[in-house]
Amino acid sequence: MLRDSLKWRENLEVEKLKDWEPPEVIQKYYPSGISGYDKDGAPVIIVPFAGLDMWGMMHCISKADFIKMTIKTLELYLSRAREQAQKFGQEASKVVVIMDMENFNLRQYAWRPAGEAVMALLQMYEANYPEILKACYIINAPKVFAIAFSVVKNFLNEYTLQKIQIIASDPRKWQPLLLKLIESDQLPAHFGGTQTDPDGNPRYTTEIHQGGKIPKSYYAKKTDKTSPPANDTFTTVVIKKGEKLSLPFIAPVEQSILKWEFRSEDHDIKFGIMCKDVNGIESTAVPLHKVNSHQSDEIGFITCPAPATYTVIFDNTNSYIRNKKLHYAITMVSPPTVKDEDDDEIILQD
Repeated sequence: MLRDSLKWRENLEVEKLKDWEPPEVIQKYYPSGISGYDKDGAPVIIVPFAGLDMWGMMHCISKADFIKMTIKTLELYLSRAREQAQKFGQEASKVVVIMDMENFNLRQYAWRPAGEAVMALLQMYEANYPEILKACYIINAPKVFAIAFSVVKNFLNEYTLQKIQIIASDPRKWQPLLLKLIESDQLPAHFGGTQTDPDGNPRYTTEIHQGGKIPKSYYAKKTDKTSPPANDTFTTVVIKKGEKLSLPFIAPVEQSILKWEFRSEDHDIKFGIMCKDVNGIESTAVPLHKVNSHQSDEIGFITCPAPATYTVIFDNTNSYIRNKKLHYAITMVSPPTVKDEDDDEIILQD
């Protein structure tokens, strides 16, 4: 698991995200923040979850940027926890999360791009950040949240689930629990503490971004769909009706990484990857499937056994009336490397 996580960090260039400047809209409307620390010194994270406008977010930024922002935020919190651990010991090395579900609306997550983005984040968290969580308190959860959680818990392991408490919406039940673990001056007044903004706002918005409905004026700031993405590595093609585009890539060594990002205009496209080894034996690396890449950018990667040729396929053969315009960036990159304790470079092997 550690090996896979190191590969993931290398592939997504996680260490560089601290210097990445997110789009303005996600900086303003991504709901979360650190209110203070629990009695052990662990960071306390407040997430006003209902303030996450996924419909608006997916109309303003790519799914890739949304995931990058989440990783950047988690890395910030993890860094703060490490600093606290140096001062107060291991009990401060993880984070406490208070997830406020007040006014939670399940309907927006029935929209496929929003649901897929959240599920991708859950899988990413479980694979790479399961040890960061000290405790998670889900408060003000409406009855409909039970439906959502019945789906979400399938993506979480037992270790994580044991740290989650869902508490009735009555503040008389959850406020005493929070105050037992967190001093009042480390908690916003809205949650039973004493922190307020200078104007008296009990939600402590100075430190806790509330999110909110994104104005449609931001929608236009997403890259114009009639233009290729703002990246000179993207190629733009038109795949004619009844045809497909096949792009071969050679994996020269074991653990090479095939990475992709693409967007189609106005309509979905079928996407898949085939593999042919040196003996000419073909296999399916990614099954051909329909991707709604006209709604949000599609990104991903696979680790490639080698030597072999991997053929990326964009299939429009089922369309008899529409050509499909596509912007894509696909690369085969060398295996990620890590350093051992003697600073000798080693290549990760399965």
